[in-house]
Amino acid sequence: MIEHKILFTGTVSAGKTTAIQSVSEIPVICTDVLSNDLTLGKEATTVALDYGEVSLGKAERLRLYGTPGQERFSFMWDVLAQGALGLVILIDHTRPEPLRDLSIYLDHFRNLIQKTACVVVLSKMDASRPPALETFTEMMQKKHLVYPVVAADVRDKAQVLWILDLLLVQMEARL
Repeated sequence: MIEHKILFTGTVSAGKTTAIQSVSEIPVICTDVLSNDLTLGKEATTVALDYGEVSLGKAERLRLYGTPGQERFSFMWDVLAQGALGLVILIDHTRPEPLRDLSIYLDHFRNLIQKTACVVVLSKMDASRPPALETFTEMMQKKHLVYPVVAADVRDKAQVLWILDLLLVQMEARL
């Protein structure tokens, strides 16, 4: 069995756990705890990782790992990034500064991004609310990073599978 490690990272409430739950063929392992930070806007938050799996036929499997969103748990970002062959960066478009949020993740995962596949996903995207999708692409280009930037509803299994397909196409192109 060939296994590929895919890492989901991004802001709090962007949908990392939800994305993995949408497609996992096994019960998702979650390390959510009750949040004592009222500014997060949710009752529970991931403190270590999420884990799920998706089969690619009989001979391949994607192992899906989700990082905690809070920067205070960033030590886990580095631990979970080890051995990843693809990276999904989820950005909650409703947060006050989504471009700054993306910049934090691009900078933190720069070494991984330069040697792996990457897709940036804007969740909770409202096309009428700035910044526009193209603004995220332009910001990445200024950092000399050319990867897909898409809007998606991570509650929708088909959309998450599409995101994984975007990663797989990039992974195959690197071989």
